[in-house]
Amino acid sequence: APMTRDTDLDPVSVPCARRPTEKEPEHVSCAPEPYVSPLAWDAADNSLFRPLSKIFEVDPPREAPNVNAFDEVPDSAWFTNRIGVRRIPADELVRGACQVEDMLDPDAAGDGEYVIDQGKPNGASPGFRVKIGGKRKYMFKTDFAKEPERPSAAAAIGTAVYHAVGFNTSCEQVLFVEPKTFKLMPGLKFTANDGVTRAFDEKALQRVFGEAVKRGERYRFQASAWLGGYLIGPFKYEGTRSDDPNDIIPHENRRDLRGARLLAAWLHHFDAREQNSMDSWFAVDRSRPESSPGWVKHYYLDTSDCLGSEWDWDGISRRMGDSYLLDFADIGADFVTLGLIERPWERKKRTPGMEMFGYFHWDEFDPERWRNEYPNPAFDRATEHDNAWMARILSRFDREDVKALVGLGRFQNPEASEFLTEVLEQRLRKILERYLTRLSPISHLRVDGSNRLCGLDLARRRALRPESTFRYAATMKSARGASALSVETGQGGDLCMTLPHVTTEGGSSYVVVTVQNGVATGSLEAHLYDLGPGRGYTLVGLTRPDP
Repeated sequence: APMTRDTDLDPVSVPCARRPTEKEPEHVSCAPEPYVSPLAWDAADNSLFRPLSKIFEVDPPREAPNVNAFDEVPDSAWFTNRIGVRRIPADELVRGACQVEDMLDPDAAGDGEYVIDQGKPNGASPGFRVKIGGKRKYMFKTDFAKEPERPSAAAAIGTAVYHAVGFNTSCEQVLFVEPKTFKLMPGLKFTANDGVTRAFDEKALQRVFGEAVKRGERYRFQASAWLGGYLIGPFKYEGTRSDDPNDIIPHENRRDLRGARLLAAWLHHFDAREQNSMDSWFAVDRSRPESSPGWVKHYYLDTSDCLGSEWDWDGISRRMGDSYLLDFADIGADFVTLGLIERPWERKKRTPGMEMFGYFHWDEFDPERWRNEYPNPAFDRATEHDNAWMARILSRFDREDVKALVGLGRFQNPEASEFLTEVLEQRLRKILERYLTRLSPISHLRVDGSNRLCGLDLARRRALRPESTFRYAATMKSARGASALSVETGQGGDLCMTLPHVTTEGGSSYVVVTVQNGVATGSLEAHLYDLGPGRGYTLVGLTRPDP
């Protein structure tokens, strides 16, 4: 049977080691050793050193190995099939990774109920950690004065989208909180990006409030729920974690991480890098977080740079999505042409009245050309099949879904919500136009009854072309030869074919059904066994040959 669940979700036993801490000199841990990812090194390594080291390496591109017989990714410690396989109710969609108990209601909170027990240790946005009820922990962050609402909205919207697609994310909420709801613990300190440790006192707290958007007496915050398990640092987009026995597929070869390139392109998540990820060790014995056996769960974090984040340099802000920070190909082209060729970012413009979204638009968006901040090993190896897999999932987001997700941003101006919904819808359409018209977009195959092979044409469901252009042709091949099949179409992209039996009762025949929809250049091949009229057909796999 096709694999639907990866064994990396099963706990494994690992050796324990002495790992002294300041409080416990004899501390012993069985969890994988925490990994610290330096921002500057990751950027330099992927922009310069890694590309140079690959010049003479013989490592031809190949398809991702974590794909089952249905050309899909099984559920794993990295990815769980959600909107790609079922319709998600609106309330579940907008809740994202938040459980009911994670949802905060500042209106119902008493004075001093949100206890500030730590300053925000790093990152660009100001904030602090809050503990509620002595157990639940959240990181509260504000927007920037120069970018009101967008970062917090992008965090809530982006993580909900990533979660709906199938990735593990944090729980993010946009809240409006009165200052009296907070209680600042004395003697707090924090270490900023510059490495200097400072006091987080009333003066520092007021600076955070000063950055926040104010609505009446309430301040706007992004609340990020603390992840569960024992945190062991970011995951890399290349190689494997040597101290995790479950981690056996090089990350750059995983379809889920490769396909995430297209999701990042849709949201303009140019900041998709290892620092914005996290691994967590979940011990079977939850009372001892660092004990063995256990398993590692992989998270995507921090989508606050989505939806039009800008740098202090306008030239870089314009190039985001079209060129790396250090792009040798573009530098070489400009050198050869003396800079005379017009670049797509030179045509970008901010939308009047929507300046908070920077250059986020669909006019110059090209999903095939899109690039993130600096090279990503997994994104670089994404194939047509990886991108088409993600496009099939993204096609399940209807406009109503996008509108509901945009509502998580809680924009003060309704026109901002309408604008963002339209931009996301048009960018999504460009993605689907590109990646659902080459490899076959027919998906969700099943056998109904004894001999009805049915599926869903995602390109027709999304009306990428006029209905009249979808002209289906199907053939069935077996040991007896080939024969044409009639394709019946229904609403919403549905299609079915009746398969004649080619074997007698008690026998077994291998059958391949090839289907074309008249729009995509590639076909779909369904592989089945005919077990006779009594037992019927069994679907065992499908392939999408390159056109």
